[in-house]
Amino acid sequence: MIEALKERVNADEALVRRGRYLTTTFLLEAGDRTWLISIFEGRIVSVTRGPLVMPSWSFALRASAAEWEKFFLGKPPPGSNDLMAMVRRRVLNTEGDLRVFMAHLRYFKEALAKLRPQGVAA
Repeated sequence: MIEALKERVNADEALVRRGRYLTTTFLLEAGDRTWLISIFEGRIVSVTRGPLVMPSWSFALRASAAEWEKFFLGKPPPGSNDLMAMVRRRVLNTEGDLRVFMAHLRYFKEALAKLRPQGVAA
């Protein structure tokens, strides 16, 4: 499912334009599964599934697989509908250079919401 992120984000020109000053690589962890996601000027250039040997990333978003499943529902329950809500509930752990994450928070919120079922507003 996470592998579809590249296609869905890059197809949204408004989102790519929003991230035009964003170039980074971040780690997304869902339980024991990991993905390394590389972004260049708002476009996702690669989504690499782990296991990863010595990955290099700016920041990491880590949550249980069950929490990510709730986030990716068409209508997520309150507290699972937003990355910051998940952080407040202490089910999403963030680590690394959070300046990158916070400076482009709206981009990351909208990009990850692209993995919700098609036809559902973010």
